[in-house]
Amino acid sequence: MNQEEITINPTLLNLLAPMGLEIRRNSLVIGENTGKIYGIVKYPQKVDYGWLSKITNIPGTIVSVTFKPIDHGTFIESLSRSVIQNRGAAESAKDPLIQKRAERAAIDGERIMVQIDQQGETVGLMSINIMPIARDEETLQKVSRKTESTCAMAKCKPRVLANLQKEAFKMLSPFYTREESIEQICERIIPLSTFVGGFPFSSSGYNDGTGYFFGRDASGGLVVLDTWKRGNDRTNTNMVIMGVAGVGKSTAVKHIALSEYMKGTKLIFIDPEREYKELCEALNGDWINAGGGSNGRINPLQIRPTPVDDNDDVYKDEGHGMGDMALYIKNLEIFFSLYLPSLNDMQKAILKDTLIELYHNFNITWNTDVSKLKNEDFPIFKDLYDLITKKAEEKEIEQNVYADLALLLKDIALGSDSFLWNGHSTIHTNTRCVCLDTYDLQNTSDSIKRTQYFNLLTWCWQQMSKDRNERVLLICDEAYLMIDPNVPQSLVFLRNVEKRSRKYEAGIAIISHSVVDFLDPQIKMYGQALLDIPCFKILMGCDGKNLIETKELYNLTDAEEELLASKKRGNALVVIGSKRLHVIFEISEYKFEYMGTAGGR
Repeated sequence: MNQEEITINPTLLNLLAPMGLEIRRNSLVIGENTGKIYGIVKYPQKVDYGWLSKITNIPGTIVSVTFKPIDHGTFIESLSRSVIQNRGAAESAKDPLIQKRAERAAIDGERIMVQIDQQGETVGLMSINIMPIARDEETLQKVSRKTESTCAMAKCKPRVLANLQKEAFKMLSPFYTREESIEQICERIIPLSTFVGGFPFSSSGYNDGTGYFFGRDASGGLVVLDTWKRGNDRTNTNMVIMGVAGVGKSTAVKHIALSEYMKGTKLIFIDPEREYKELCEALNGDWINAGGGSNGRINPLQIRPTPVDDNDDVYKDEGHGMGDMALYIKNLEIFFSLYLPSLNDMQKAILKDTLIELYHNFNITWNTDVSKLKNEDFPIFKDLYDLITKKAEEKEIEQNVYADLALLLKDIALGSDSFLWNGHSTIHTNTRCVCLDTYDLQNTSDSIKRTQYFNLLTWCWQQMSKDRNERVLLICDEAYLMIDPNVPQSLVFLRNVEKRSRKYEAGIAIISHSVVDFLDPQIKMYGQALLDIPCFKILMGCDGKNLIETKELYNLTDAEEELLASKKRGNALVVIGSKRLHVIFEISEYKFEYMGTAGGR
């Protein structure tokens, strides 16, 4: 019978074979990479569950683990003789240290004998080879030191396989060939339970017991989260989601939003990029054009009720008994500072005095219960403009200040900005999904964007705080639009919303491209708080200064820094309280049908 001629597949051969291979005494060069292969020659007498994962997950290394079962009978006989020898050594030794070591070895031997003989434990020969690999010598030395220190912390002793790098590479390669010279050095007898228990299969993942499927960890374990769960280091439902464009940030946000919606949470989106319109419509939600649409006006002069605090009394600011109007005047001060940064102190004082007079003209005083008033009961900017114009005509001494104010406010009352803010509130929501779309503001000035963003946020806070029994998640996309170094009060308001939201069964998700925006020296005191307060931090791919700041802010390890620098789509470093996970988002197909085509697909 003629043997069939074996055909060689050159393409497959080129894929498997390295570009070039140079064997040295203590290292080897594989293509453009340099590596060094270690063998583990000593293991601790006792190991913790998952001990092998510490060794097999060292960044920048390739690990090979071999386990061969052996005959029980021969091993038990050898072990029995070893126990007898150690017992004799312990009795005859005069040195206390030698005596204690011999006693310890005899006890461990007897314990393993019981495991094997009475409990049916399988034993075998295990060998571990580790190869740090890097593009340059400096990085290789760094990874090698990391390997040696990690093994030392696991109480294992690594040894560079000098003059055996070629044989070790064969055992480490995907094609794997047994090499006796390596086995003689590295093989040690290990119980099967120690070997299997070294890989934390059953402890991988993260499970709150309730909630929804969030993703998978690096080991393939399920990550099941209940973002509303409280206890230990989980004190709020706030989130911060960071990542450069293209790493899957929008997809992850929509995945979380859909999961929360299915759990009964009310969603409110602030959407500057029109990414959530299709999602909102797919959920039969309320899509509102907050960039100048007739159905999306929020009157900034409409006083919003102050939320009830923990003691079920109206929130009192610093114990002075300030009512809704007094507290809301503070928000208006921030509003006008954002809209008209050029206002001087005199203009601000006169504007504030005129606002109070305007409210009094509409029968709204310091003690008025604004929750009983309708939208039409509040003044609009045209009323404010008319009052200031009237005062400019009446006053002689302060005439110039009122005239200047009238000129500055003409645009918001009668001009192009009047479509945004001049008029009674027309916004109405009846569903559990609300999308406040500000896409039409893209071509406007930064001051307009920041002002409308703040205006929307004050309305959202009212929605979040009015019912303690309703879970509400506010998702602020492109949150850097809130940042104005000259008006840090807007960030202070956002920070206070984050702090107080947990009292009202609400949460806020801050989404942005870069942490650098929040760490500007002028606003770092408030911006950093926005990134620190949330219990859930989802950090996706980044680079440059953003990566440096992120590493410093969250004290990232080398492996975590490497994960973010790789910018792998759908991969994130997720911080849950004090727990850190490498999460890979796996999203069901049915969810993509809701996500639409504008980001997150």
